[in-house]
Amino acid sequence: MNRYVVLYLVTLLVIVPIDLLFLGFVAKGLFTSQIGHHLGEIKLAPAVLFYLLYVSGTVIFVSGAAGATWQTTLLYGALFGLFCYATFELTSMSMLKDWSWTVVLVDIAWGSFVTAVSSTAGLLVANWMGAKG
Repeated sequence: MNRYVVLYLVTLLVIVPIDLLFLGFVAKGLFTSQIGHHLGEIKLAPAVLFYLLYVSGTVIFVSGAAGATWQTTLLYGALFGLFCYATFELTSMSMLKDWSWTVVLVDIAWGSFVTAVSSTAGLLVANWMGAKG
């Protein structure tokens, strides 16, 4: 199987369930208490599009980079997550009334973590499959 397909699929299969667990259970109370008045029904199409595009960016800029190692992928995955999640959170903070600094900090930290973990998992599996093939 093509290395980039493996990177993409594994990263996607790791990030989606972990992120849904975080959003649906771990941080749900925090987000509801802090910014609940901004939340509504989840729209499936934009959510799916986000994950498909975000994982594409993760593979292009992090795990698919020439010479990527698990250490560089972990670092650059965390940085990519930080920059992307900070873009959303700080834009929300600048434009939406009553956005919470707690949510900003928690979500940026989460984005850094989940991107680092999922991109590194994708790289490790792709490397493992490449060694076997």
